[in-house]
Amino acid sequence: MSDYFLSVKDVVKRFDGHTALDGVSLDVPRGRVFGLLGPNGAGKTTLIRIINRITAPDSGRVVFDGHDFTADDVCHIGYLPEERGLYRKMKVGEQAVYLATLKGLSRREAERRLKSWFERLDITSWWNRKLEELSKGMQQKVQFVITAVHEPSLLILDEPFSGFDPVNAELLKREILALRDNGTTVIFSTHNMASVEEICDDIALINHAKVVLSGHVTDVKKRFRTGEIEVVTTGGVLTSQPDLFTITDTVVGEDHTTYQLRKKDLEASNSRLIAALAEQVEIRSVAERLPSMQEIFLRVTAEAQSPTVNS
Repeated sequence: MSDYFLSVKDVVKRFDGHTALDGVSLDVPRGRVFGLLGPNGAGKTTLIRIINRITAPDSGRVVFDGHDFTADDVCHIGYLPEERGLYRKMKVGEQAVYLATLKGLSRREAERRLKSWFERLDITSWWNRKLEELSKGMQQKVQFVITAVHEPSLLILDEPFSGFDPVNAELLKREILALRDNGTTVIFSTHNMASVEEICDDIALINHAKVVLSGHVTDVKKRFRTGEIEVVTTGGVLTSQPDLFTITDTVVGEDHTTYQLRKKDLEASNSRLIAALAEQVEIRSVAERLPSMQEIFLRVTAEAQSPTVNS
């Protein structure tokens, strides 16, 4: 069995002279949350539509669970698009059951699973209400349940937290991670880099129709490390040692001082640095500061002409 549940291989898609995807390749690991990132117009939505067989690539392949993707595989996908699409005049429970049966569940099984979901998310009281009576966030919670109720092996979520308050966003994050822990592979498309930090295991960044960065989130952050070190001390005064580090900031507290350092040599072992620090100060903690995904996203998209970087 392949470690990759979904692979996109050299996919090209053009529309009226515009290239939406230009030889895009990526591998989505099995049973993980895969972040699909990129600015508006980068090609993310086109790629998602190809994975869902809503549109076809001009060339290239999509491999699903070890075989070329077929129409029969669509039933194993749950897709929550950014543009929501429920019937506003229809009662919540009635349309949830109807849509679940379209995904292959019997009416009895659909009701059983849906009521279990509704209880878990504390939305049972919404069952007999019309969708138009619910807030945008409530409607999105219902649509998430409908997307996941048939227990798809691949769940594709396009900006799932849009319109959610922090409490419900946190609730949804927990549900996504629970699905992952139970074996579901999740593709998570978003502009919210904080969410990427919290729930994504791996990412691919698409810019100008190409994959410009991919890999495990921790590995990607290490790739962009700048040598910034935070040192908390409880005694002594630290001064720069230009052959090892320079001090970029100092914050003095009541019982400790925090120094921000920048290493001269990114690849140098921290043991020599710590030994040098210990000669000057009493150390409480030393930690390397890795760049945030937001910082990496801004840097990579700004370098539009830089070479492609793949893991």
